[in-house]
Amino acid sequence: QVQLAESGGGLVQAGGSLRLSCAASGRTLSITTVSWFRQVSGKEREFVAGIFWSGSSIYYADSVKGRFTVSRDNAKNTVYLQMNSLKLEDTAVYYCAGATNWRVGVSDRKENYNVWGQGTQITVSS
Repeated sequence: QVQLAESGGGLVQAGGSLRLSCAASGRTLSITTVSWFRQVSGKEREFVAGIFWSGSSIYYADSVKGRFTVSRDNAKNTVYLQMNSLKLEDTAVYYCAGATNWRVGVSDRKENYNVWGQGTQITVSS
């Protein structure tokens, strides 16, 4: 079994930066893709960015392209989400999600992920 745990959330002013971490533990070799999703209360959970564990594929939602960067450190079993130029609309609970089926690739569909972290709140203030 594999577990994911996010850290690095908090309160930041618009235009600022934050870095989220997603640490994997347990059977980490089973993870093929790690992605970040976010959710605002009352709305659907949406894809933000994802990375294939080998680093060969990286995708971003249009809303964060050019501002967010996803990366991984395999030695630390950790995936990062560097968030720059944060906007008010980036406020949400951010989740990291893992897929253990390599055929999924970097999917923007939450149904394709079978391991989830507990989530971390990001609040962007004006």
